Amino acid sequence: MNRRSFLTTTAATALLAAATTLPAFAQDPLKVGFIYVGPVGDMGWSYQHDLGRKAVEAAYGDRVVTSYVESVPEGPDAERVLTQMALEGNKLIFATSFGFMDAVMNVAAKFPDVKFEHATGYKRADNVATYDARFYEGRAVLGTIAGHMTKSNKIGYIGSFPIPEVVQGINSSFIHARKVNPDVEMKVVWAYTWFDPAKEADAAAALIAEGVDVILQHTDSTAPQAKAQEAGIYSFGQASDMGSFAPAPRISSIIDNWDPYYVKRVGMMLDGTWESSATWGGIGDGEVVIGEITEAVPAEVKAEAEALRDKIASGEYHPFTGPLNKQDGSAWLAEGQVATDEELSGLNFYVEGITAELPK
Repeated sequence: MNRRSFLTTTAATALLAAATTLPAFAQDPLKVGFIYVGPVGDMGWSYQHDLGRKAVEAAYGDRVVTSYVESVPEGPDAERVLTQMALEGNKLIFATSFGFMDAVMNVAAKFPDVKFEHATGYKRADNVATYDARFYEGRAVLGTIAGHMTKSNKIGYIGSFPIPEVVQGINSSFIHARKVNPDVEMKVVWAYTWFDPAKEADAAAALIAEGVDVILQHTDSTAPQAKAQEAGIYSFGQASDMGSFAPAPRISSIIDNWDPYYVKRVGMMLDGTWESSATWGGIGDGEVVIGEITEAVPAEVKAEAEALRDKIASGEYHPFTGPLNKQDGSAWLAEGQVATDEELSGLNFYVEGITAELPK
């Protein structure tokens, strides 16, 4: 062996020995941020998203560090909070309300190396994904129960904002209440908020004054349940189980289960496979869950609702299946025709039979 080969071999051996004795440097944990439109204690929408955040922590332990900012108004404040999260080193940020959409797009353009995910929106970019749940599937099941349970034939619905996601739910609830009770009327009051217990209570009171004896909602607090309890009428949990009001007035609920989605998407960041996508999961995906149907509901009605839930989950039945007309009587879906995702994602009209006026 010549001198040069000897020195090369000796140096390589020394480097290998050093590598085996020096401690390995651990990879920095992935920082994941969440922005909520309401407080985590709303027991509804934001509460369920925060359960998903906790599921991420449980799944990945010290490989991730999560943080959240709650009660962020939709608008300029959202852009400020998202920017701060990106500056703090979060590499994946979940924005969990429809009204955060433009703020997400603006901030994502400034931070191309950060991945953003926006709940219920439709705008995407290379570093922006969207995710949603087919809440209208759960509304079909609750509408079926409501149609059976009303004695006044008047069902109330508290809307948040007149966006397609909410209009889908009103229509689906009404369609399926009418299927089991052709005399049902749907009364709608708009709260123009996602979370404001005082406004939600006022909306519930207005519906009760109109004679409704069952209330559904697309707002996040338990204030409508409290009003229903005072009036001795029925209500449903929204976004989370709201089981503290069971067995009456809360007779079932629609539950948003974000845990599997958040765990999956964070896992994709960790293994380098994240990509922009649009996800719209439903009952069959475990993303929309029907809560316990209480003993206040007759056994045969419970069985009917659970059968509908299972048909939707299997794909055997779609809640928007014709024949269905628009509110003005014009044709929408022919016999057996199913609404497309494109139609539903832009839904801006009531179906025939709803007499309320849809705000523009």
